[in-house]
Amino acid sequence: MTASDPSSGPVLTPIIGSLHALQVPIPYPMKTVTVLLDKPADGPVTMIDTALDTPEAHAAIEAGLHELGLGWNDVERAIITHHHPDHYGLAGLVEEHGAEIQMLDVEIGRGERYWHMWEEWLPGHLKHMRDHGLPPASTEDMAGDNRRGRDRVRPAHHVSPLREGQNVALAGRDWEVLWLPGHADGHLGLWNAEDSILIAGDAILPRISPNVGLYAYTRPDPLGDYLQTLGKLEALNPAQAVVGHYGPTMTGVQARARELRGHHHERLDFIKAEAGKEPRNAYDLSLAMFNRELNVSGRRFALAETLAHAEHLRLLGQLYRTWHEEAGVWVYHA
Repeated sequence: MTASDPSSGPVLTPIIGSLHALQVPIPYPMKTVTVLLDKPADGPVTMIDTALDTPEAHAAIEAGLHELGLGWNDVERAIITHHHPDHYGLAGLVEEHGAEIQMLDVEIGRGERYWHMWEEWLPGHLKHMRDHGLPPASTEDMAGDNRRGRDRVRPAHHVSPLREGQNVALAGRDWEVLWLPGHADGHLGLWNAEDSILIAGDAILPRISPNVGLYAYTRPDPLGDYLQTLGKLEALNPAQAVVGHYGPTMTGVQARARELRGHHHERLDFIKAEAGKEPRNAYDLSLAMFNRELNVSGRRFALAETLAHAEHLRLLGQLYRTWHEEAGVWVYHA
């Protein structure tokens, strides 16, 4: 498995034909997110993913557009791989300049809607975390962390659905729309079989495991979804994937998919063993599985990922869950 190095060379990295990748800065540990720009000879000028609504992202995208002789008003279509803020954050701005925003139909109803219903959904989101052991003292910090993320998103007013199996034109080629759930319920991929290239978003990454978390608004078994996605990626075996972070491209996707499956199986074994020792809530299990100092965002991801593994085991009948009335939390046990 190899990943390309974005630290040198031009602002834009050629991918195939008229399709170029742009590394846009984000204030997260990954440092950058990949935004794709396509200026085809025949077809709509397209952006894939939009980064965050920050001045740094604005400037980077403007520079990338300028290098292609374009401005914001020239973008006719933006395809969003998934609703996470570093991929969806500027969708509203792109729409304001005249572009049509497109996402997988599965993602629109809950993931994309999350940004429109954020205020209404936040209490349920925090209750979900408390029910699984988040200490009351951490609730306010987590609410503030969620609010900072919301402040970096400019939602679109209207999103057009793409459906699994349909084709979209990009860089003078046909690309099949894929549904790659797990990291997000409605994560979209684009597959060009002729050139064996996958636009993967965060469905697979070369240096880190994509976070697979169970939240109040997500599908009930995101880890089960993701294990199926890994099987799909292994079967596709693309020669090259365009990835959301640590790219813009990587090879060795099949081997990386197998590696990530093994990684999650190890975590499932760990959670099963820990819950087998004594009944524990998901937050306590997360402290054992992520036994290091984490900031508020990191601890939220750790709790959500631990919960995804515990619930997958419960749905398989390998763990059980009981409501602890006195503590007011769900407890997992063998």
